[in-house]
Amino acid sequence: MAASEEAETEDQQKVRFQVELEFVQCLANPHYLNFLAQRGYFKDPNFINYLKYLLYWKESQYAKFLKFPQSLHFLELLQYEHFRKELVSAQCAKFIDDQQLLHWQYYARKRMKLQQAHLEQQQQQHQQLQQQLQQQHQPPMPHHVQAAMPAHSLHQQIHPNLHPQPK
Repeated sequence: MAASEEAETEDQQKVRFQVELEFVQCLANPHYLNFLAQRGYFKDPNFINYLKYLLYWKESQYAKFLKFPQSLHFLELLQYEHFRKELVSAQCAKFIDDQQLLHWQYYARKRMKLQQAHLEQQQQQHQQLQQQLQQQHQPPMPHHVQAAMPAHSLHQQIHPNLHPQPK
């Protein structure tokens, strides 16, 4: 059996996983993509095949390890020759980088607003729940307080013999 045909050891699999993880995450950087395009990597059929192979990172069991999930979007775009050709232009890389920054800024502001609204909603629900619990757990009213209530006159109407009317 040739050395290239031998199965990978567990350590080799870990190293390959780490290297591929790092490379896929590098694809989130438009300036790195520009660097690869300017050096002709995107014209090499072996490199294009490697990019196709890396699509397995889109599966959730692998994607969960990515710190930069937008790298998967770029990996997908790199499957298209037109996109790979456009990346040779530094202006294209700058535009993509600017769009990413704008997205992050908008996303951060929107996320803060959503989190604030969610927090306020949770606080309101908590207050409502507190009120409901207080109403459900009110202790029974003592008998002497019940007697002082207007319902006492109703009691007199029901049992007139117990409560003689003054003449």
